[in-house]
Amino acid sequence: MNETIKVAVIGGSGLGEALHADDATEHFPDTPFGKPSAPILETTLDGVPVLLLRRHGIGHVHNPSAVPYRANMFALKQLGATHVLASGAVGSLRETMEPRHLVLPDSTIDKTTKRPSTFYEHAAVHVGFDEPFCPLLRKLLADAAAKVEGVTLHDRGTYVCMEGPSFSTKAESHMHRLWGGDLIGMTLMPEARLAREAELPYAAVCLVTDYDCWRPHDASQGPQDLLTEIIGHLKAATANAMSVLRAALAMSSTRTDELLACPARDALALGIWSDKSKIDPAEIERLKPLWGRHFG
Repeated sequence: MNETIKVAVIGGSGLGEALHADDATEHFPDTPFGKPSAPILETTLDGVPVLLLRRHGIGHVHNPSAVPYRANMFALKQLGATHVLASGAVGSLRETMEPRHLVLPDSTIDKTTKRPSTFYEHAAVHVGFDEPFCPLLRKLLADAAAKVEGVTLHDRGTYVCMEGPSFSTKAESHMHRLWGGDLIGMTLMPEARLAREAELPYAAVCLVTDYDCWRPHDASQGPQDLLTEIIGHLKAATANAMSVLRAALAMSSTRTDELLACPARDALALGIWSDKSKIDPAEIERLKPLWGRHFG
């Protein structure tokens, strides 16, 4: 194949600094859904073209429900992204997934209710979502983690995405465990769902910071002690996650053909159920970066 890959990385506010993105070009495009969370940095890391997006904006100003997920994914697609790697902090719902561990979720339970979850409001578009996280990208991340010293990685898990911004009650936390959830977070949905609608393979590295509230805390620790502990876990897990992402980017250049064959890259082939001749031409043009190739 002559096509190349361009990997979008979505993470925290210090993403560019964490990945040592020097000489980056800044993009802050308009989209039909407004501006993205923050200017997108375009650079090259280990020979791979990369787009870096700070999900919560500069200074972490967007809470999880307020992140402009549609604008973010549309902008990345518009700028030529072919794949998306994301990171996010989570609480653990399992004893074995300890603070500072990393997890590559392979499924999700979406509990969000306030966030627009489709680009296609004026057409019937139904993409397959049985595997929300790309297995080929997950394998890339797992192989990369094996090369990073000191990382404990779980290569599967079910991510429960709650609306937030407040955390779970104890009853909710126990319910999520009974559902089969392994992780609790607030950011991967509808991000992963929109990536699928944009035909962008998507995978995430989750950073375990605590055990959520199902597991009793040490009674000797006060609230400030707990917060300090969680922040320490987050910093350590973030450093490990950035090392894994950097290693994955370096490895991706040797797997171009494999990654270009990710099934999600053709998610709309059977997903547009509307009679295409009946869809408003203005709507086809408005969303052209996402679905234009399917209209001849």
